Amino acid sequence: MHFVIADDHPIFRGGLISLLKADFPNVQIDEFSDGISAENHILSEIPDLAILDIDMPEKNGLEVCLNISEKVKTRVIILTMYNDAEMLRKAKANGAWGYLVKDNTSDELSECIKTILSGERYIAKSLRDSKLLQEIERKHEEIHEKLSSLSQTELKTLKLVSQKFSSKEIAELLFVSNKSVENYRSRICKKLMLDARNNSLLLWVLDHKELIEEYREEK
Repeated sequence: MHFVIADDHPIFRGGLISLLKADFPNVQIDEFSDGISAENHILSEIPDLAILDIDMPEKNGLEVCLNISEKVKTRVIILTMYNDAEMLRKAKANGAWGYLVKDNTSDELSECIKTILSGERYIAKSLRDSKLLQEIERKHEEIHEKLSSLSQTELKTLKLVSQKFSSKEIAELLFVSNKSVENYRSRICKKLMLDARNNSLLLWVLDHKELIEEYREEK
């Protein structure tokens, strides 16, 4: 097996390597202190597993995870200090197979790796029963339900609104009239239960931009 570790704290990396070699004696481990070096190596060597911190120089672990998940089959574990449901959601959206909190690394690392290598995903035990996580997932389901009511043209319009294109620019990109775009925006606001005035649609899409991107991929 071939693993990559990326974390900017050398003492933590050393401890992590010791844990890994104790449970996986024949593993090859390459270590990096910044995101770009780790990403380049992963894309070149395609290891079985990459363990990435979120906060790293050059490029953070979530950005690295997103890029490599779109290009290679390396499975990513995000290993972080963030015992946070929203950060977990972002990691999952970026393609992570596992999410571990550093406080519990020694207790869960081996179980997490074995679970992922068997083809299943793993979430830190401290987050699995989190009421905050359940509440976030409930809200996200509600948003996805609203998005499912939109037509493909309306979804495209919503995406362009999130990128701060004006109605005129959207009309040019979609090859329709300005009036058509205004009608799309009006229908979107109605389906999302938003006030069509006071830039409410723009504010809504900026607040939920990541969810819109995720939904478009699933649609």
